Amino acid sequence: MSRSLILRPPAKINLTLRVGPRRLDGYHDVRTLLQTIAVSDSLTLTARRGPFALQARGPGVPEGRDNIVWRAAESFWRALGRAGEPRDVHLRLEKTIPAAAGLGGGSADAAAALAGLNVIWGARQSRRDLVEIAAGIGSDVPFFLQGGTALAAGRGEEIYPVDDLARLGAILIKPSFGVATSEAYGWLDEDRAASLPDATRDRRPVDVGWPVGPVSLVNDLEAPVARRHPAVLEMVDACLREGALSAAMTGSGSAVYSLFPEPAARRAARRLQRADWLVILTRTLSRREAARRMGL
Repeated sequence: MSRSLILRPPAKINLTLRVGPRRLDGYHDVRTLLQTIAVSDSLTLTARRGPFALQARGPGVPEGRDNIVWRAAESFWRALGRAGEPRDVHLRLEKTIPAAAGLGGGSADAAAALAGLNVIWGARQSRRDLVEIAAGIGSDVPFFLQGGTALAAGRGEEIYPVDDLARLGAILIKPSFGVATSEAYGWLDEDRAASLPDATRDRRPVDVGWPVGPVSLVNDLEAPVARRHPAVLEMVDACLREGALSAAMTGSGSAVYSLFPEPAARRAARRLQRADWLVILTRTLSRREAARRMGL
């Protein structure tokens, strides 16, 4: 008899993202404050004898080995010391988190696959073991096994949980174009080599309920991306005009997020609708809420 498990891996936003120089291995050291939000994909894992299978639904989402969920399953299978290809499970992935937007959807799906396969395969690995496997899959993947609010360092795989933010409403705006992570970091390197100034403007810090005071939303990748895609700053400015506490690009883009008290977020989301913008009303998730969605 088949057994199924349904997980809802949530997206993330980068409240801050500071980027160091390019390293010899091609990566950049980062310091970033990450926050899970309530926009989620859906991952259904079903125990079923036979070869491993992955069915993915969503625009441009690969189904085979090119999908990070497949790679996560292979990595976990090898970590368990099992020979051959993964087997005895069918995965169905339904995408809601926009791709190429800086929201970490693929990384969240990979982390959910590790958490779900740990149950379906009866592996009983600790969360620390899962985090170690996750670090080899992608820079953001370990964070989604933690969730809530956390600092990340290194290339993003070093995770340090901090106190959860006060619950806030959030609006995501995804434009008609996407930005590849490699493009954004390449543009940052180009602009730094040319000593180009940061074109973004200072924004009001946000009171997130911490005793140390408010947080300034700063993303070192925003200026180089906005220089190539001016719509990024148009979206930020539109959110600020609607009364956002603050707004910024998330990750390597192309999505912009803004933070509001929850009732104000609902009103602003209605006013921000445009034909070429995907506007998503959501909110921050606590660590406990994020863990529940991931089955942890």
